[in-house]
Amino acid sequence: MPAEIDFTFSDLVGGYVESARGNTFVLRTFGGRPRTVWLTDTTTAQWLRNLGEPYRDETGRLRELLRPGVLVFSYGPVYPDDEGPRFQADRVVLVGDAEDLRRYETSGWWSHQLRELATFYRTAQFGRGPVDFARYRTVLGAGGGKPDEVQETDTISRLVYGMASAYLLTGDEDFLDVADRGSHYLHDHLRFADEDVVYWYHGLERRDGTERKLFASEFGDDYRAIPAYEQIYALVGLTQTYRVTGDPTLLADIEGTLRLFDRYFADHRLGGWYSHIHPVSLSPHDQELGINRSRKNWNSIGDHAPAYLFNLYLATGEERHLRMLEHVFDMIVTHLPDRSPDGSPFVDERFHADWTPDRAWGWQQDRAVVGHNLKIAWNLTRMAGVLPKPEYPALAARIARTMPDLGRDPQRGGWYDLVQRMPGPGGRHDFVWHDRKAWWQQEQAILAYLVLAGQRSGGRPAPDAGPDGAYLRHAREAFAFYNAFFPDHDEGAVHFTVLAQGIPFLMGNERLKGSHAMAMYHKAELCYLAEVYGRLLVHGEPLTLWYAPRPDASFPGGLLRVAPDVLPRGRVELGEVRVDGAVWDDFDAEAMTVRLPRSEHRLSVRVSLRPTDPGERG
Repeated sequence: MPAEIDFTFSDLVGGYVESARGNTFVLRTFGGRPRTVWLTDTTTAQWLRNLGEPYRDETGRLRELLRPGVLVFSYGPVYPDDEGPRFQADRVVLVGDAEDLRRYETSGWWSHQLRELATFYRTAQFGRGPVDFARYRTVLGAGGGKPDEVQETDTISRLVYGMASAYLLTGDEDFLDVADRGSHYLHDHLRFADEDVVYWYHGLERRDGTERKLFASEFGDDYRAIPAYEQIYALVGLTQTYRVTGDPTLLADIEGTLRLFDRYFADHRLGGWYSHIHPVSLSPHDQELGINRSRKNWNSIGDHAPAYLFNLYLATGEERHLRMLEHVFDMIVTHLPDRSPDGSPFVDERFHADWTPDRAWGWQQDRAVVGHNLKIAWNLTRMAGVLPKPEYPALAARIARTMPDLGRDPQRGGWYDLVQRMPGPGGRHDFVWHDRKAWWQQEQAILAYLVLAGQRSGGRPAPDAGPDGAYLRHAREAFAFYNAFFPDHDEGAVHFTVLAQGIPFLMGNERLKGSHAMAMYHKAELCYLAEVYGRLLVHGEPLTLWYAPRPDASFPGGLLRVAPDVLPRGRVELGEVRVDGAVWDDFDAEAMTVRLPRSEHRLSVRVSLRPTDPGERG
């Protein structure tokens, strides 16, 4: 009698080929376990592909390509066996070996992906004709349809960020047009100014030719309050566009919002910023705020830095913005790590006014968002490049060292979402609801380890061994999972969530390409920073960026600052500048600043950046 199969399921296994023989090959998983995979006469194989690239079938050459060191994902039925699970390959995705991965990382992969993303969102929101933000909607269906009538400030701003970033990497004027029009739409329709303070409406409802402005948040966690993170993300697109154009109107709006943070959200006694204020009293201590009364959280503290503050400092070079960044990261290293004797390796994310951890708030309770921990690591690493306080890289390294065992899927690849902060029986940090993987958590993993690898490589291409090599390996593995399973090659953009096995999860809000939780920001941020760090610091290759200063550009000192990010001092220099296509020599290579010519029209400035020679730096 044949053996009875008590159960069947299909699963994903990923890792590096150790050996191949006949109809089997052995993988060493990301967690270090060997897994034997069986090929059949119906197994198909394809190369990893970017958005907008055609399917590349390699079924006929699969056995030839399964050479030692190649990174692959295999999906198919799993059979119980006395010697362990038996993995059968239905389909195989070939990522490549070390040399193939280097090609992916240095070929403009991320610039290409950002162009595809920007094209999708431009077309979905405005069609192919003139850009009219009255047509913008927050909710986008899987294929780009718009089923609702609401325009949220944050999601417009996140779209604007994505378009400005796409212009920086590609020089495509259409993307700049979207960013510029979106920035001014925010100013004209969603801004509220009270003397020298700027507030941002939650959104605008457009229905039957009428407009209704929504001052307080309509989102469940923040209902009828003004959350700090919504005001923070209102600036994400304005600041990135200001970096490109120097638009004085945008700078005035940014400065007005900074005064809002300082006057109503800041805790000037104990430090940091409150998470919510009341829409009428503007107090963070109003009883009507309920569970958000007198609270601070990760978003109200840490999100200032990546959302707008780093970019504002890059654009202006002003010391006061550096000091605000320092305060952000001092609050993070002082209050977020759990230093109790039996504490969690994950940070705390919710706090009372006196910085006592709040482990009973709403859905968070005593739970950890994996991506927030990773986000702290790469932003601390960026900050350490400009202000080398030892506590910044120390916490970043601790998080980077511990997270793979806590938040990564060791068999399939990819990074999980929400887990318990404290371990349960057996030392495992259990999932809170599910084992799905969200797109933005993958972004945090890729950037955490890519930024760490680049910052620590000392000016030479990052090595494949040692601590820096481990960082680069984690970055590559996260890159591979994200690009193998998140891009939507049928309808465009990327999926919100996939199952643990890499299958798109298309239910509820997670089927959408646009929502309160998903716009263009995280995807564009990943593409932009991965291109910057991968090219300049990890692989030591040049990078070209585009800027478009207005005739009335308001840059401090009249200088266009073109540093692509807050990179370690002396690691990158400005090699060439072209203004309106002609070579321009009035620039400071080390400071990466350009003194612009007088002009009555908007300039086109193309800059070429290059890594410095570590030997020349001594």
